[in-house]
Amino acid sequence: MIVCDNCETSQFLQIISSRSYYSNGEDIEEITEEYECTLCKSTGKYEWTEEDGPDVSGNVRLEDDQPRWPTPS
Repeated sequence: MIVCDNCETSQFLQIISSRSYYSNGEDIEEITEEYECTLCKSTGKYEWTEEDGPDVSGNVRLEDDQPRWPTPS
């Protein structure tokens, strides 16, 4: 999950640019996404390549946790 470093949440992140590159028309070789936090206006970039895996830069970070949903009582 990608999280805003300033706000500590992914709730306000918006993808402002997204690009996928397919090497042979079927297999994804590269993904690039640019994010903007609509709450604090910070920006960041997520990049994934088949060779290097995920990388983030700017005011976003990658977390292993998935969003948690409240359990019914």
